[in-house]
Amino acid sequence: MKTELALFDRALTLNRFPKRDNETLQAWDAGDEYLISYMEELNIEPGKHILILNDNFGALSCWFTHKYRVTMMSDSYIAHQGTIENIESNRCEEVTLSNTIANIPANVDYVLIQIPRNNRHLIWQLSQLRQALDSTVPVIAVNKAKDIHTSTLKLFEKYLGKTHTSLAWKKHRLVFSAADSSNTLVVEPVTQWKVEQYGFELNNLPNVYSGEKLDQGAHFILNYLPKGLTTERVIDLGCGNGVLSVKLGLDNPGVQITCVDESFMATDCAKSNLLNSLGVERNTKCITNNCLDGFEENSVELVLCNPPFHQQQAITDHIAWQMFCDAKHVLCNEGKLLVIGNRHLGYDVKLSKLFGKSKIKLIASNNKFVILQATK
Repeated sequence: MKTELALFDRALTLNRFPKRDNETLQAWDAGDEYLISYMEELNIEPGKHILILNDNFGALSCWFTHKYRVTMMSDSYIAHQGTIENIESNRCEEVTLSNTIANIPANVDYVLIQIPRNNRHLIWQLSQLRQALDSTVPVIAVNKAKDIHTSTLKLFEKYLGKTHTSLAWKKHRLVFSAADSSNTLVVEPVTQWKVEQYGFELNNLPNVYSGEKLDQGAHFILNYLPKGLTTERVIDLGCGNGVLSVKLGLDNPGVQITCVDESFMATDCAKSNLLNSLGVERNTKCITNNCLDGFEENSVELVLCNPPFHQQQAITDHIAWQMFCDAKHVLCNEGKLLVIGNRHLGYDVKLSKLFGKSKIKLIASNNKFVILQATK
């Protein structure tokens, strides 16, 4: 796996976060290289302020801080930590970090965007740029050519301004736009919808997973969350909007719930949803983190987990494995991990390796999902 990004007689050593032995994925892609090459050819005056949205592991931030003032905005705790570590290891100048629910900074000269997977997140970012930028500020976005659809370009046109694209290079394409649309469309950050079957409502910020309706996996596992708990300590790992924690908290008034996610928007949503549904007096926490880094060993009785199978644009199962390992670490003896996943992901095999085959129990299944319980 390549760790050296070498362009224009410069080289950076870049790693993904968290750094793993036998890593197979790079910390940057051809889209980063395309943006760097385009900007270098412009020969921009040093000292300009470059705003970077959704820098995956800090490749763009590291590169441009060499000559320019850089602000990087991302909803990902992983991206923030990756950027910090790569900045430090390459002895780059300081970068200002922010999350994408925050206001666009003032006096921006250029905007670079790694187009996010989530269109709601993209629309939010474009609408914020339209309200904050002068029409003379160039906005240059990048993505794989196959993922830049006509509908993608229409979003740029609708929420930002005039838009055109580059030729493809290494299967990536640049999108050029400016904040000059005739109408400034104000996008509300929060989408609300009800979980009708159980009588509660959820707030969803733009980058929260399944933010427009209850996803099928969560809908399935809600029927199988434990009841009759007393004062157990519970972690909802990869909590998203907190739907599992809200349902568990309503059914078990004495439990202590901690929601954990790597998305700043997710933990913000979970916090507001727990407050709205359970009240201020309940014992709840919401933490933005890389899985369960820093959590105490043998400290909880139950972990709920609905693992993702991608990190930024890459399809990967290492996050699920890290979640399972971290869950075992924090569980007390006889503590339980409750997992839902697509049938084809084979989580039963992974859990058996970690907990022992005799400690894995099938709780429920349908034609798409399985719910598994692992006991420490």
